[in-house]
Amino acid sequence: MDNIEFEFTRMVKEHRKTIYTVCYFFSKDADEVNDLFQEILINLWKGFPKFRGESSHRTWIWRVSLNTCITAERKKNRRAEQVPLTMDINLFEDSDDDTRQIRMVRERIGRLGHFDRAIVLLWLESLSYDEIGAIVGISAKNVSVRLVRIREQLKKMSNE
Repeated sequence: MDNIEFEFTRMVKEHRKTIYTVCYFFSKDADEVNDLFQEILINLWKGFPKFRGESSHRTWIWRVSLNTCITAERKKNRRAEQVPLTMDINLFEDSDDDTRQIRMVRERIGRLGHFDRAIVLLWLESLSYDEIGAIVGISAKNVSVRLVRIREQLKKMSNE
């Protein structure tokens, strides 16, 4: 394994939880999570030689992951709905109270626009407003304002 492959593998191992979290947040089922994870790895690999280090690996991975998932969702919305060939057990459909509440919150967040959903995900991961701003390309003050508006949207959804 040459140095670039070694460095890439190390970086992916270090940040795989972040990549998986973004995939989960933008997916409807486990297959979609796996597909997005693969797509993100491909995009990271393609962009790795061009990475100039102007931001941290962490920030760059967040940005690539979010952009990949948003692009995939836009493509998915443009094509006709596909019907699965098999009906296997869906791990996303547990029936206890905690799981139902998590699913409800996830569904509401899923109704937000791509940009707002990305901001919520980063906030849920406890990133600072400065880090969120660096990843999505807005100021920390704008992150704060958007989060207030997002909270209001989510409150309205809970009253529907």
